[in-house]
Amino acid sequence: MLGEQIGESRGKRTARRVLTTDGGGFKVEVSFESTGKLLGSDTYEIGTYWSATRPDGSLYGEGQGVVLTPDGGMATWKGAGVGKIQTTGAISYRGAIYYSTATPKFARLNAVAAVFEFEVDPEGNTHSKLWEWK
Repeated sequence: MLGEQIGESRGKRTARRVLTTDGGGFKVEVSFESTGKLLGSDTYEIGTYWSATRPDGSLYGEGQGVVLTPDGGMATWKGAGVGKIQTTGAISYRGAIYYSTATPKFARLNAVAAVFEFEVDPEGNTHSKLWEWK
């Protein structure tokens, strides 16, 4: 069951790199930076993920990143999700991420599976929303 929304951020894709085009599909690596809120705290986030096409044209990807706060807080994350490329060139992902932190205000995230929506528009602007999965 979905719990409360615990985060939201907006940012920009900062890099893309084609990793392979073998087997009729492709695999790309994407980096992004964003600002937002996590558990009520202002955050700056840097993340990188890879995404590959599947036989039906959908995408599967895995990523990792770091979330920083102005007062020195930090949490890292790893996750995976599925997505699709829209006819406009936008990309939409859904998945789950898992945090690791020693920062007290984020400590509860160590025991949380968080589900996300991650959207990238044709210009590379990102928007993510995050919920606790109970």
